[in-house]
Amino acid sequence: MSGRAVVIDRPGALRVGRAERVEPGPAEALIQVAYSGICGSDRELFTGGRPDGLVRYPVIPGHEWSGTVLAAGSEVDPSYVDRRVVGEGFRGCGVCDACRRGENNLCGDGYDETGFTRPGGWADQLVLPARLLHLLPADADLRAAAVLEPSACAAEACLRLGAATGERVAVVGGGSLGLLATQLLSCSGPAELVVVEPKSSRAELAVECGATSVITPRDALQRVGRFDAVLEAADGAGAADLATRLARRGGRVALTGVPSADDSVSSAHLVTSQITVHTVFGAPSRAWTHAVRMFSCGRLDPGLIVSHEFPLNEAATALSALRNPHSDVVKVLLKP
Repeated sequence: MSGRAVVIDRPGALRVGRAERVEPGPAEALIQVAYSGICGSDRELFTGGRPDGLVRYPVIPGHEWSGTVLAAGSEVDPSYVDRRVVGEGFRGCGVCDACRRGENNLCGDGYDETGFTRPGGWADQLVLPARLLHLLPADADLRAAAVLEPSACAAEACLRLGAATGERVAVVGGGSLGLLATQLLSCSGPAELVVVEPKSSRAELAVECGATSVITPRDALQRVGRFDAVLEAADGAGAADLATRLARRGGRVALTGVPSADDSVSSAHLVTSQITVHTVFGAPSRAWTHAVRMFSCGRLDPGLIVSHEFPLNEAATALSALRNPHSDVVKVLLKP
C-alpha cells in the first residue's frame, strides 16, 4: 500500500510527496495514521538542532501518532486488524541488559526511534513492530490519543517522582509536557499542585488540567524550599536550577528538559539539601502502559492541550506555528 508522507531530506529541506509502498513484515503491523503530533524535537529535525546520533536523514518525522491497524504480519495476532492503537517509539533490541531491566529507552544496541532514525507518523501509513503497539478501547478518541507519546514521557517523570497524597507538588513549565504531567499528578491527590509558567495565557488551561494555582518564575522564587516533589518540563535556561530550588530539603525532583550545554545546577545545593534528582529521556514501556491505562479509564485527557490542527500537506506551516514564541500554540496535530 502507498500514500503520502512528509520528508525532511536535510535540515531546512521539507517536502510532501508520495511514499514508497510499505507492507508489514511477519512481526509487524501496517497502521492507517489518524493524527500525528508535532513537538520541539520535530522542530529540531527541521532546523538541524537534533544532537548527533539522534537523527538519520532523510527522515519521515512523527514519533507522536494514533491510528488503526490495516494489516498484520503472519506472526501477529490477527485480532489486531481494525483495532485503534498507539505505538512506542524506541526500537529497543529487547535482549540487552537495559532492555531486560525495562529501560528500553536506553537500549545498549544504540539509539533507534520512530520518526528520527525510522519512518514516522507524518504520513498516511506507518509500519511498526507489533510488539510496540498499545491497543486502545474501540471508542477511543484518536485525536486525543495522538498525544499519548508525550503523555508517556510525562508519566515516566511522574512515576519516578512518586508524588504521594497530601504532598505539595510543583510543575515547572506549562507547555505540553508540563500540562500532561499536571493532569497525571493531580490524580495522586496533592495538597497543592502549582504550575510555574511565564505565559499568563496558559493559566486557565493549567487549572483545567488540575493545577491549584499558576505562578510566574519570578513569583516562584518566593516559594523556594516549599515543595515535596517538583517536576521540571520547561527545557529553558535556569529551569532545572529553579526546580531544585523549589524542592524542600530531602525533596525529590524529576528533570525532563534538555537545556543548552552551558546550563547548570548547583551540586552543593543538591548535596546540602539532600535532594533526590531523577532524569527522564523519553518513555520506556512501563510509562506507556501507565499513560494508556490512565487514558483508557478517563483519568487522562491529552486532547485538552490540542490547540491547532493542520492537514498533512501543510506540515511546513504547522512547524512555523510552533516556532512562534508569542503564539497561543500548545500542541499541534497533523491530520492525514
